[in-house]
Amino acid sequence: MSMAGTRCLIKVVLLASLLPWLCSCAVGYLAAGMQQNFEYQKLVEVLARYDGLEHQTVAVIVDADLATLYEHPMLCDTVAEGVSKRLSDKVSGIRILPQAIVRNWKFSTPQWNALPYGDIAKQLNVDRVVLIDIQNFRLHPRGNRWMWDGQCIAMVGIIERDNIEPDELADVYQINARFPKLKELDRESATEEAIRTGLYVEFIKNVGWLFYPHLQPKYPDKYRPELDRNNADVEM
Repeated sequence: MSMAGTRCLIKVVLLASLLPWLCSCAVGYLAAGMQQNFEYQKLVEVLARYDGLEHQTVAVIVDADLATLYEHPMLCDTVAEGVSKRLSDKVSGIRILPQAIVRNWKFSTPQWNALPYGDIAKQLNVDRVVLIDIQNFRLHPRGNRWMWDGQCIAMVGIIERDNIEPDELADVYQINARFPKLKELDRESATEEAIRTGLYVEFIKNVGWLFYPHLQPKYPDKYRPELDRNNADVEM
């Protein structure tokens, strides 16, 4: 056998001897990867931060400053309808006051947001009021209208008509929703309507989460929702 043939044979023998080890390493890496992916897909139950809406009559009221409403005239109505629908679907025994009644009351009570909290609940004749005061709503980074970076910041207060101090908020929460999650998304990559709608959905979801237990990914940045499409209880 020639020298070249001998070398080739040696390589084949070495490869054959290493093959079981290589296969075991590959299986080990695959198993480790699968375990890591399984960990990333884990869900955790998050309890309601306020559970006092169950079996109560509830009005959802949304307010924002005039400058914000001038730029986004449908903001308050869209958020109020969305939060009302989510609470109606998720909170046991809740009875939501229709938004048509809330809108008519706001229209006929121009200084409604200056009323004592207890009077708001009495005039609407409900047990609880979810008061959402939107403090900032934007679709772009400040000073840069060529990029998309939606943000909605709001104070969510709870009025309890039967509270010992009905003119004080029973609880107050700060909500800060962002959309999209992609960094440095330029104007050519998405429409304004898509960004606004995505921000609405994200904000409404975050407000709703205050009031009912739900499942969330343990690792939100690693979670792949397409692998859990059959799990209707997952909240993203």
